Amino acid sequence: MASVTADLTIRPLTPDLDWDSYLDLTARSFGPADHARVRADIEPIVADGRCLGAFEGGRMVGSALFLDLRQWWHGRAVPMAGVAGVNIAPEDRGRGIGRAVMTALTGLMAERGYPLAALYPATMAIYRSLGWEIAGHRQEVRLPARSLFALAKPDVAADGGPPGGLRRPGPADAAEVLDVIGRAHALARDCGPVTYDEATARRWLTRPGRYAGADRYAYLAPDGFVAYRWQRGHDEIFVERVAAASAGTTRALWRVVASNSSVADTVRAQLGPSDPFWWLLPEQDASIADRESWMLRLLDAPAAMAARGFPGADLAVPLRITDYLRPANSGLWQLTVRDGTGCLSEVRTNHGDSPGSAASYQHIPLALGARGLAALYAGAPVATLRRAGLASGGSPAADAALDGAFAATPYMLDSF
Repeated sequence: MASVTADLTIRPLTPDLDWDSYLDLTARSFGPADHARVRADIEPIVADGRCLGAFEGGRMVGSALFLDLRQWWHGRAVPMAGVAGVNIAPEDRGRGIGRAVMTALTGLMAERGYPLAALYPATMAIYRSLGWEIAGHRQEVRLPARSLFALAKPDVAADGGPPGGLRRPGPADAAEVLDVIGRAHALARDCGPVTYDEATARRWLTRPGRYAGADRYAYLAPDGFVAYRWQRGHDEIFVERVAAASAGTTRALWRVVASNSSVADTVRAQLGPSDPFWWLLPEQDASIADRESWMLRLLDAPAAMAARGFPGADLAVPLRITDYLRPANSGLWQLTVRDGTGCLSEVRTNHGDSPGSAASYQHIPLALGARGLAALYAGAPVATLRRAGLASGGSPAADAALDGAFAATPYMLDSF
């Protein structure tokens, strides 16, 4: 494989960039798209310095950007950089440009203070070589629309009656929509879903936007939100998101979707594995229609551990982390979890040994690379990491404690 040339320059793109070149690169990388919509989505990211371009001899040969997101981990929102738009010109692939761009973007995301980053990989090999690992999935379910018309009856009295004030939200409701979605994720102690910034939510609620348009609709309750669109003409309803904090609102929002069953034949919905939807269906009519994996990377390991939520477990486990791309993550650490909060502290000795030295800790630490650390953070059992070659050392007692602390089935409802 040829090496990256010495005159390759990677720098943040600025609003005065050659948009024709950028949009052409995007089309050559991922296929034709609505250039006006792509530019409208990218312009605020460029203005905020979150989009890098790679240039060789004045020609744009690659680019990558990240979104400003919050990702929920056991009910707490953690700042997360969502990597997207990794474009490499077809004639320049296989020369190391993608690796150079992603290395630079990783440094930029860390400099901007994000403890976590996530992405949907077009190919996994390059990202794994840079410390990313599979963390969860985004799945779509498909079912006959009529299956939603009569939901299973509850066994006990609902914790909330029919919602008051179910209404159509507009751009001015962006903050409330984000608050409602966030409260639902926090209450469910979800792992993986993301929320966007208020400006993005406002744009999506403005026609024509993701949640507002000729074929796109949204409804807001005091403790719930649903957004859906028509597709395949009048044959199918696609549910982008359903979030609710009570039984009454959950049923009310699905009734809105079900009201279209007299016209639509099928419903497709983005749902998590523990969504109450699965317990509301009267029959086994739903199937997984699509599933894609997303990858996670810890940019700042101590900050990532401190920001996420944990179950009510107490533990103190030594970890030896090796992270070549983010060397600040490397070393011997003590992971402590108390009262739902984690702390990753550097192990120091009382005998003059350097921090992280073998003599500075009396127990055998669990050894992890950047990939194993990401998978552990996302809830992969330690035994699985061992069999995958992503962990070694440690002890059975430490393995059990870590499994209990990180137990999760992460999912996302957004693709980017």
